[in-house]
Amino acid sequence: MKSIDKIPTSKLNRAASLIKTGAKVGANYLSYYGEKLVNSDLDREKLDQNNAADIYDGLKRMKGSALKVAQMLSMEKNIIPQAYSNAFAQAQYSVPPLSGPLIKKTFIKYLGQKPEDVFDTFELSSFKAATIGQVHKATKNDQELAVKIQYPGVADSISSDLALVKPFAVRMFNLKGKDAERFFKEVENKLIEETHYEIELERGKYISQACEKLPHMVFPHYFAKYSNERIITMSWLYGQHLSEFSKRHRGDELAHTIGQSLWDFYMYQMHALKMVHADPHPGNFLVTDIDQKLGVIDFGCIKVIPEDFYQPYFDLTNKAILDDPIRFEARLRTLEILRDDDSKEEYDFFKLIFHDMLSAFAMPFQDEKFDFGDKKFFNHLASLGEKYGKDEKIRKYNGNRGSEHLLYMNRTFFGLYNLFTSIIGFIFCGCI
Repeated sequence: MKSIDKIPTSKLNRAASLIKTGAKVGANYLSYYGEKLVNSDLDREKLDQNNAADIYDGLKRMKGSALKVAQMLSMEKNIIPQAYSNAFAQAQYSVPPLSGPLIKKTFIKYLGQKPEDVFDTFELSSFKAATIGQVHKATKNDQELAVKIQYPGVADSISSDLALVKPFAVRMFNLKGKDAERFFKEVENKLIEETHYEIELERGKYISQACEKLPHMVFPHYFAKYSNERIITMSWLYGQHLSEFSKRHRGDELAHTIGQSLWDFYMYQMHALKMVHADPHPGNFLVTDIDQKLGVIDFGCIKVIPEDFYQPYFDLTNKAILDDPIRFEARLRTLEILRDDDSKEEYDFFKLIFHDMLSAFAMPFQDEKFDFGDKKFFNHLASLGEKYGKDEKIRKYNGNRGSEHLLYMNRTFFGLYNLFTSIIGFIFCGCI
């Protein structure tokens, strides 16, 4: 893949990049409506594919938060058309890397030296290019290292990038009123945290040390001496990412072991540490080659779970509470899903919707064993999302509903369930 020699970093340049992309999308619409005049039966599939390809092409050159939002949207398969989710999924694996000169420039700016002067060896060709940074192999004192370098200008462009994409998100998710700002602020704060590699370093060390006692888990060691706010260095873990691992092991005994380890890792974080790795896509996990343990290689996106949110949220996994209308309604009010300014029609409508959704979401918590290999469960969740996503009443009412903490917690569980069902296919045995 061709490398990138420069990234637009100023607000003006990044806005111009989005305007250029918008012009391409506009041309796609003109072409579509021109064809539709001739063929009234023409559907939107080709239009969606062309738009998705052009939008992703523009975002990947901008890198940073704009591309990160695309990556997040790729996991929301029931919110946006499939053509978009398929195109945006490339943000997890297929992103053009920085060129060698730009890498050296970044090292000189933040470490005061070229990479070859810091490490014994350093590969200028990146091993993996992602949304906010890219990873290189290096060695120091016979230790093999992974060095993650943040793209220039990413940290400084988050707020302006989100301001540019906000109008599209408002329409896409039917967000209304001033409360929508809470959700954008939650995303903005989380993205800003991800650009501060000192935070990732400390959280990676803390969670790794707390969870290394869990069976079949392994974590990289971090090197503060070769890390700072834009560069982070850790030991190299050899293995296959979960998507590659699943091609040979889906549903077999090793997959069950790895799936159980992933479940235990997430439950321990949530219930013991009150924080959670909130970016569960396959590229952040691997299965080591030698001892076949689950490795966690990225702690950039961590959601801290407030105590006053934790209790009512997990209460809703309890079947007794789900089946008790009074206690169920009380938890929905605490989580701001049901509100004082709701009309009776809205109140009853959303209570019914969330009972349907939460009853499905909570199923893995309610049995000694649960088979994620049976795709009926995930398909049921997906069908509920599709059903209510098309409901005209929801579009009529206010779409931003609930605590802002629901945003990353729900994203975490949806991504986790998707990993278990689509990639690993395992039967887990109880919770920690």
